[in-house]
Amino acid sequence: MSGILDGKRILITGVLMESSIAFHAAKVAQEQGAEVILTAFPRPTLTERIAKKLPKPAKVIELDVTNQEHLDRLAGLVRDELGSLDGVVHSIGFAPQDALGGNFLNTPFESVSTAMHVSAFSLKSLAMACKPLMSEGGSIVGLTFDAQYAWPQYDWMGPAKAALEATSRYLARDLGKDGIRCNLISAGPIGSMAAKSIPGFGELADVWNTRAPLAWDMKDPEPAGRGIVALLSDFFPRTTGEIIHVDSGVHMMGA
Repeated sequence: MSGILDGKRILITGVLMESSIAFHAAKVAQEQGAEVILTAFPRPTLTERIAKKLPKPAKVIELDVTNQEHLDRLAGLVRDELGSLDGVVHSIGFAPQDALGGNFLNTPFESVSTAMHVSAFSLKSLAMACKPLMSEGGSIVGLTFDAQYAWPQYDWMGPAKAALEATSRYLARDLGKDGIRCNLISAGPIGSMAAKSIPGFGELADVWNTRAPLAWDMKDPEPAGRGIVALLSDFFPRTTGEIIHVDSGVHMMGA
């Protein structure tokens, strides 16, 4: 039986640990028939070690999404490996420590600027770097954390995710003529490396223990990975600018 990504070539960012949503997106994508290439920064060797746990080998390319030289060379490196792309996964987010953990009112602009550049503007940067490889159209999928709300401890990553969500909509608008869809998965909290860097993450995650209609397991990134793969597939051919929640229903609960 064929997989839903048979014959597709997918670039996936953000594979840092086996607990990363991006790792599970890569794993499920390979299981569903895709050829996968990974990017990593700042430690490609770490991603290369984690990539050995995937069902099939995957090449790792160093990519700092804030470095224009890295972005300019990306298409050539991917073309040498895969020829072209059908899908791109943006799983990148970062904020300095003084932009998190209850310091919202005191965070300097320099730290806010870093959070916005890495976490939001990079979606546009990555999309444009990969666009020459997507001449037949394709799907770009990013990861957000529901930016409708002010979450405990999340601070400037909240506005950064709101900017990411807006960026996705504008990319959907402007890339639609090229047959490129751009959507986001809004996942519940996962105990990944990125999550552990947020001071007081447990307070934020505890919301899911009390409000999720479906049981939520912070140790299981696979549901979010499956959501990404679904959006990469041809099963959403006319869906763009959308945010799909994989959060056990917390997004629709009232007080």
